[in-house]
Amino acid sequence: MSDSLSQLASFLSRAEQLLDRLAPLLPPASAAPDWQAAVAFRWRKRGHAGHLHPILRTPSIRLADLQDIDDQKARIDANTRQFVHGRPANNVLLTGARGSGKSSLIKALLNEYANNGLRLIEVEKGDLVDLPEIIELVDGRPERFVVFCDDLSFDAGDATYKALKVVLDGSLSAAPDNVLIYATSNRRHLMPEYFEENLESHRVGEEIHPGEAIEEKISLSERFGLWLSFYPFDQDAYLTIAAHWLRSFGCSEAEIAAAERDALNWALMRGSRSGRVAWQFAKDWAGTRQPAEETSHHASQAKHP
Repeated sequence: MSDSLSQLASFLSRAEQLLDRLAPLLPPASAAPDWQAAVAFRWRKRGHAGHLHPILRTPSIRLADLQDIDDQKARIDANTRQFVHGRPANNVLLTGARGSGKSSLIKALLNEYANNGLRLIEVEKGDLVDLPEIIELVDGRPERFVVFCDDLSFDAGDATYKALKVVLDGSLSAAPDNVLIYATSNRRHLMPEYFEENLESHRVGEEIHPGEAIEEKISLSERFGLWLSFYPFDQDAYLTIAAHWLRSFGCSEAEIAAAERDALNWALMRGSRSGRVAWQFAKDWAGTRQPAEETSHHASQAKHP
């Protein structure tokens, strides 16, 4: 009996020594951020550990700065207003044309509702596996958190989308009511679709049922309760947006009218008529025609997307 106790004591001693040696190799627990330091945070990884890094300077764009996307703006604004006031709200997927205002809209919502407790957490696609850890950090906080995933898409065989599926709607552990996910993507279904996958579709009576591969890809998008689609701007909308930004730089109405042809040529050279291209044109046109001190003053006032 004494030999058994002696062996057990020796075993426990060796186990304790092993744990002491392993402790420095284990990732530290994520430190709680300074919630008073900022209204926006970025999830950063250092080795195996992650933490919320405060973003001290955020774009000052406002909802009024976003032109010709009134329907999309109204719907996500209503959803966000419900969220910050503690009412039911949906996760949101914004898809469509590049430079049409998807990510700018989310930044504008932060500026609109930060005083009501809205906070933004930016998470890169590769860090989606850390979503449960991020949610644990904010669970129980009085603020309302939007987890923002920009330009989200997944390649074939990319397993990180499963972490997003679980958090959206697929786990026994429900996400807290102070967290929503807003994601932007150029793809409606977030994952690439291939011609051969359509061959898996089959007919049942008069209905066509997609194959398992397509169903798997659609199921991720369907977990977002609100879908907003964005489309390329026509010429009139593009010129309206360019005029808005020129006006924000202090250009007169006569100067704005004179800039139309240059704005169209700029879009032609870029091969795109988008809000982003209109903003870039306005910066170039106003910057090359105004005195340095005047341009500097107006640039500090302009709210960039």
